[in-house]
Amino acid sequence: MTVQANAGGEPRQAKTAVLVGFSMVSIWGMSAAERLRRQLARAGVADVRETAQGLEGAGDVVILRLDFAYEQRLIDALVTRPGATLLADGVPAAACVAGHEAQDAAGALASGAAPAGTELLDSEGLAGSYNRKLRKREIAYVIPLDAASVAEVEAKSFAGSYKGVTDFVTKYWWPAPAKAVTKWCAVRRITPNQVTYLGLLLMFVALGLFWEGWYLLGLIPAWIMTFLDTVDGKLARVTMTSSKFGDVLDHGIDLIHPPFWWIAWIIGLPKAGLPIAHPELLVWIIVGGYIVQRVFEGAFIRLWGFHMHVWRPFDSFFRLYTARRNPNLVILTAFTLIGRPDWGMIAVCAWIVLSLVVHLVQLVQGFVQSRSRTLTSWLDAA
Repeated sequence: MTVQANAGGEPRQAKTAVLVGFSMVSIWGMSAAERLRRQLARAGVADVRETAQGLEGAGDVVILRLDFAYEQRLIDALVTRPGATLLADGVPAAACVAGHEAQDAAGALASGAAPAGTELLDSEGLAGSYNRKLRKREIAYVIPLDAASVAEVEAKSFAGSYKGVTDFVTKYWWPAPAKAVTKWCAVRRITPNQVTYLGLLLMFVALGLFWEGWYLLGLIPAWIMTFLDTVDGKLARVTMTSSKFGDVLDHGIDLIHPPFWWIAWIIGLPKAGLPIAHPELLVWIIVGGYIVQRVFEGAFIRLWGFHMHVWRPFDSFFRLYTARRNPNLVILTAFTLIGRPDWGMIAVCAWIVLSLVVHLVQLVQGFVQSRSRTLTSWLDAA
């Protein structure tokens, strides 16, 4: 992907957009025009118009057909790519041109033609094939939009909101129900932060129940909370309603609460009639292991610029099962169902230690291999 710069070295960016054509369909509870306006705002374009008249001195202008649905990466790339036309299976769908060319370009796109003199690019040519934010290799979608294609667009946009490297519960168990709940929330204008607040409440409910040794009962709000933790992020991405506050709130809760759950679990064991030997040792393993794992991950990013979990295929595979909240909760649930929540906590602590050993080996291997070559992610298309 090529980004052009202005005379001062800053990337050139279109500040004005024109929407051409029309669409009568709704995506995630939004009209096509509303969705594009939100996408453009995320790309830094606030001036969105319905006509290209009077834009001769407006600098670069991005023009988009309303009868297509675009992944956000394409919008982000196009606004910094003057002189480019985006093709969808060979059909011109959008372009970025100079202001004095905007009226002619809008007319060309509305009639199904590419603006004269522009570079014709498909999705991969414009935005590449690696989504760094979500850590997965995937070509961005651009799809003709009509009533028959709405389900496909929503499916692709939802799939596009998923991280490629995550735990096995999030990756394999939650997508289908999370998509249904996300759609239910979107059409009712329920915000991601409202979902997060509900999850926060359930997090405290689960903590209190674990503290009292009511494990089976506590696992119900715990699992609902982990499910809603998937829904809030997906809802924010598909409706383009994410915010800095919401991101800090969501990730802050995710970062802080798991060790408190596990400590409350240990405290509740005597109350459940299952006192455990050396509970303080388990607490140290939980707290120390949690901190050290985060230190290892942060050190890897600081040293080599990307997550350790996307370095090699094994690292991505191990991320499915490493001792994070959801895999640990699976272990605790399994042992609780057979009446031994105490064994479950011992198993979790053992898995924390084993996971730390694996991550330490990854970090050491990074140091060794970085002496002879530059480390890169196996998912990076570059």
